[in-house]
Amino acid sequence: MARSVNVSFRNTLLLFFALGSFASSAHGSGYGVFTQGASALGQADSVVAHTDGPSTLFFNPALMNKLPGTQVEIGTTLLMPTRSYKDANGSTTNTQDTVFTPSTFYLTHTFNDKISAGLAVFNPFGLGTDWGGEWGGATPASGWGRYIATKSELTTWDINPAVSYRILPALSIAAGLDIVLLDATLENKIYTPYGDISQKFKGSGNGIGYNFGLSLDAGGGVTLGASYRSQVQVDINGDLNFGLPNPALSPYFPHTSGSSSLTLPQQLFAGVAYQRTDAFSLEAGMRWEDWSSFKELRIVTTQPIGPTGATVFTYPRDWQSTYAFNLGGTYKVNETFSIMAGYLHGWNPVPDNTFDPSIPDSDTNLYTLGGEARYKGVTLALSYGYQMQTTRYKSDNAYAPSQLNTPANANGTYKTDLHLVGLSLGYKF
Repeated sequence: MARSVNVSFRNTLLLFFALGSFASSAHGSGYGVFTQGASALGQADSVVAHTDGPSTLFFNPALMNKLPGTQVEIGTTLLMPTRSYKDANGSTTNTQDTVFTPSTFYLTHTFNDKISAGLAVFNPFGLGTDWGGEWGGATPASGWGRYIATKSELTTWDINPAVSYRILPALSIAAGLDIVLLDATLENKIYTPYGDISQKFKGSGNGIGYNFGLSLDAGGGVTLGASYRSQVQVDINGDLNFGLPNPALSPYFPHTSGSSSLTLPQQLFAGVAYQRTDAFSLEAGMRWEDWSSFKELRIVTTQPIGPTGATVFTYPRDWQSTYAFNLGGTYKVNETFSIMAGYLHGWNPVPDNTFDPSIPDSDTNLYTLGGEARYKGVTLALSYGYQMQTTRYKSDNAYAPSQLNTPANANGTYKTDLHLVGLSLGYKF
């Protein structure tokens, strides 16, 4: 029993501190969230070199200088994931139906022809996965997935003030501060001969980072843009509780607190836009995320856990830096209506040797459509995206079928797709 409970506890710690993906990653990699505006979603986030409104605070704050007066925008995105797992026996498990709603608030103000400022509040990273409490079956061949992860929820908020300065008529720069708040609730099961232990962690943390932006009008209808967000170290503290099937287990699984730190990756965005006419614009861009900073995980608990009484746990993650490339366009039908479309392809950071159902990420293809309506000072945007992720196979053969107390592995086939519906409402004073 000792090996079983220690391995299962290790998997929950990995689940908590590795963090998964918000609805299987909202066209980001790892657990990044990039649904930061309905108009931007309609163009597959191809909005780094030209502005579509106050959401430029997220994508490139240097473009604030092109927004006249005072503008405000609120928005949300409905993320509807479908994720399935098929084990070696051919049995399929689907995650529970859930709708996630990462939301945004943007406010910008232009003081003069050189200086603009703004405030953004958004969800930069997140997690939402619910496999159910009994998934994984009763045999080693079915993977015992519930001993790795059952339900995982995480929310982060970024409070981001920023200032933009026009150095030259064609060149603007910007800088801002990222104040990141994190909350998480994560659950799984632990196997024992007495029955499954229910395990639940609730924790929170915060950290501070910074961001920069640059915008250049190159002439001939061509504009260039780039922005950078620094890595943010979040110190995490929380409480771990156990639901025990037998009181005899209580000395090995006391309620305890745990702590660690998580480094959210630095990110670089770049784009080039071409405005052929007043009605039509096209942008191509890229995004780089430095997930290679996630090399290993170290966790400390205040009380010993399991029969061996361990309090310090260190595990490799070996994530990799990733890229995404996108293309989007906008056509202004008239002074009231615009339509838009886009495509994005992104690579995932999770290597085969550390892939598991708590982080079921894979390469992604995103196809988007959108529309925008303007009336006097009001702007309403609506967009739709279909995100199709590459099928992922896990076959690390981490168990021996004759040994009941060996690690769970959830070997099998993972498939994921998402429907995204973005909505935003803006007003220009």
